[in-house]
Amino acid sequence: MNKFSKGLNLSLLALSIGGCAVTSQPIEQAQVEQRAREDLVQMFQGQEPLSGALTLHQAMARAIKYNLEARLKVMEEALAKRQVDLASFDMLPRMAMSAGYAGRSNVSASSSQSIETGTQSLEPSTSQDRNRNVADLTMVWNVLDFGVSYVNAKQQADQRLIVQERRRKVIHTITQDVRSAYWRAVAADRLLEQIDGLMARVEQARRDSMRLGEQRIGDPVQALSYQRALIEATRQLEEQRRALSLAKTELATLINLPLGSDLSLAPEAGYAVPELKAEMADLEQHALALRPELREQDYQARIGAAETRKAMLRLLPGLEFSIGGHYDSNSFLVNQSWADYGVKVTWNLFNVLSAPAAIDVAKASEEVTRARRQAMSMAVLAQLHVANANFHEARRQFATSQELATLDEQIVEQLRNRRQAQDIGELELIQGELNTLNAQLRRDLAYAELRNSYGQLFASVGLDPLPRALPDDKVSVIASALSDSESAWSDGKLGTP
Repeated sequence: MNKFSKGLNLSLLALSIGGCAVTSQPIEQAQVEQRAREDLVQMFQGQEPLSGALTLHQAMARAIKYNLEARLKVMEEALAKRQVDLASFDMLPRMAMSAGYAGRSNVSASSSQSIETGTQSLEPSTSQDRNRNVADLTMVWNVLDFGVSYVNAKQQADQRLIVQERRRKVIHTITQDVRSAYWRAVAADRLLEQIDGLMARVEQARRDSMRLGEQRIGDPVQALSYQRALIEATRQLEEQRRALSLAKTELATLINLPLGSDLSLAPEAGYAVPELKAEMADLEQHALALRPELREQDYQARIGAAETRKAMLRLLPGLEFSIGGHYDSNSFLVNQSWADYGVKVTWNLFNVLSAPAAIDVAKASEEVTRARRQAMSMAVLAQLHVANANFHEARRQFATSQELATLDEQIVEQLRNRRQAQDIGELELIQGELNTLNAQLRRDLAYAELRNSYGQLFASVGLDPLPRALPDDKVSVIASALSDSESAWSDGKLGTP
């Protein structure tokens, strides 16, 4: 029987432990598919439809408004604002309210005992009902806690401003990424059709050569060499096509269009070469004043200084005011409801010992932040000068590529004339057209790099492409503001830093 009892107890214990175990079931496939369908709808929901060909500034505007990373920064900024509002409530007094019912299984009675004789001096008695209702409302306000909470709220407000600077940085990055992808997509629009046409001609020439080879017409070695040259030309064309074919996909991703959408572009006519009219000294001054990374460090320095103030506040004694109202239904009480109030001074003496170390840590943090800002300032200036050098180098490379493309176009025109006169074969003409296509590709990519380096120059300065306020958030309004900003920068009008 004893063994049976032990076995029963062990079984009950095992069941109890098993009942307390936590298990997790995998998500059902139907739920995953439903979530995927909802995400596909929500990712592209509420967007203005594309109308006509897309300009550069319209693409930038759509990226600023609809890009998911930019949306995330907007949400983070809204969250930071709510956190500031929440931190402000910490400055209010603490107020606690309680109400309830209290009861005992027997009477709360007591008696007294003489401390001299040790005999009972009072028969057991009670002054409290066995069951009673109680309620309390108490408000406590500590001046020291208010000061610390005020500094915390200021720090939280600075954190919100830091989030705004990070959002500025995201906008700078997104607009620059769109600029780069847009001009590469323009190059793809200009050249992909030519590449496909030339690839079709190469394939036809290969089939003709293979047919002649099968009929054993001409020198076999010469025919095979001809086919090899055509295959090499196909390989070069395929590499060019691969480099260009993903540009529109990247652009569609940046502006948050469904992948595979029919996207037509409307670039400016020709190859306008931008010029930098601003002085380098002005650009340096603006960069040190406007770059989001440096402004974030300014706010971090204020947060560090606030930490020092909080450490010094904790050295002070706390002055606490309290006031409260109470109710007790105990029938033995003369006054069943009453109010109390008081003033109390509290001082944690261990803070006196730890505060100097906390102040030293806070001051050291301020010094680190200051040193980090200075190091970052040097990096910002270096980025500006590198961007300026890249811009001028890109201008030279584009000019060279433009000259080569012009020469190759003249050469291929002569080759076409000679081909019509039967002076050269199809392979020579194809090779000349391939060289021309390569030269045009290098020219268009060089132009894309020129426009990208020009935009990067202003991005390294930290200039905001949008004003602080817009009449509304339509894509056309945003695009117009972007165009106005870039026109002003092109004229050398940077505004005050």
